[in-house]
Amino acid sequence: MTKLPLEGVRVVAIPVVFAGPFATMLLADLGAEVILVESVHHFPPVTRGYLPRPPQALVPTTGATFGGTGGIQTYVDHWAGDRPWDRFVMFHALGRNKSSCCIDLTRTQGVEVFKRLIKVSDVFLESNAAATMEKLGLTYEVLRDVKPDIIYLSMPGLGCSGPHKYYTGFGAQLQALAGHTWLTRYPDLDYTTTQSLLFHCDASSGATAAFAVLCALHYRNRTGKGQFIDLAQLETVIPHLGEAIMDYTMNARVQEPMGNRHPSMAPHGVYRCRGEDRWVAISVSSDEEWQGLCRALGNPPWASEERFSTSKGRLENQDELDKCIEEWTCCHDNYEVMYILQKEGVAAGPVIDQRDAYHDAQLQCRGFFEVVSHREAGTHLYPGMLYKMGKTPLSIRKPPPCLGEHNDYVFKDVIGMSDDEIAELEKEQVIGGDEYLIESIF
Repeated sequence: MTKLPLEGVRVVAIPVVFAGPFATMLLADLGAEVILVESVHHFPPVTRGYLPRPPQALVPTTGATFGGTGGIQTYVDHWAGDRPWDRFVMFHALGRNKSSCCIDLTRTQGVEVFKRLIKVSDVFLESNAAATMEKLGLTYEVLRDVKPDIIYLSMPGLGCSGPHKYYTGFGAQLQALAGHTWLTRYPDLDYTTTQSLLFHCDASSGATAAFAVLCALHYRNRTGKGQFIDLAQLETVIPHLGEAIMDYTMNARVQEPMGNRHPSMAPHGVYRCRGEDRWVAISVSSDEEWQGLCRALGNPPWASEERFSTSKGRLENQDELDKCIEEWTCCHDNYEVMYILQKEGVAAGPVIDQRDAYHDAQLQCRGFFEVVSHREAGTHLYPGMLYKMGKTPLSIRKPPPCLGEHNDYVFKDVIGMSDDEIAELEKEQVIGGDEYLIESIF
């Protein structure tokens, strides 16, 4: 079997919500042994669900969702089950290729077990609020004494320093603080009706964290030294808005939201197609592409009007131009529009939903989705690898872990604890999986 890029690297992680789990997913995909340290005493925020045991009445069975959570509060087969923390869809989306053990880090004995795990590991990654590790007494300085060359990555929303260090927030707050929310809306509608609840900062900070760990591993391979990585999730988003930031610093101009339009391309937008809620995205960046669009539409009389003859004219008359184009797109299927326009050299693509993605010919041909079987969730298609490596092919090697599923492996094989020691700690509920759940807490 081909050796994976990060094979032999052990990552201990306490990741919550999306950003940290996404970062550790990327590392696990590359072959790192990622061990999640969880607890049956303290329910992590928005990681294995919004509630430890949600009433079935609050589990949505349609597109509507409890609490306006944008589709996130979902469980496999619309059923929370006896172990909802093992059936939460978002955890499944990010949990592949990882292991799970349970340790109560609020107790001295649990902290000692955790330190023993750190001593035989390479990386510690956590994405909690800035004060969390401090309260647990598990700062970089503490863990460095245990493992001098440990790589410790902390990724709170606003970073590990500064006057706002201890402010907490989720993706919605970070998007707003980064300026992303200001720019990504329709100019004629308010923020509450146009903002998605899928947050760009979750993915950007997760990917950045994984890259930072790779850089630190490379540095350690060269020097033998570990290091602390202070990653503010907020700061991973702002560079993605670099043009707008630089426009202000260079020109004192604050960019306004443009919806689906573009500052220099016209037509540029999303157009209604035949069928219920079917759309296509079209972008024209040059006069040559404009001529291609006109040919695809059959050179209608309006396309030769003076007001549309130049890029400047098309930009100034976008409302009228969009109406004319949509009269044509409404007569066609969105994939049909893509094929017709792409043949003429015009950038166009259907706006697809999740159902369409699973049936998309391109994704199917590339084998993007992978079949995964899980003891609680059953067998389903999962999104696959983010890229394909010719020499070291990646895949979903094991399903998302159930809570505490790998306790025996971690405590016996990794740490080297005896059966008697394990039994005593389980009796005192310092370690243990969901068979030891305290009903009133979890």
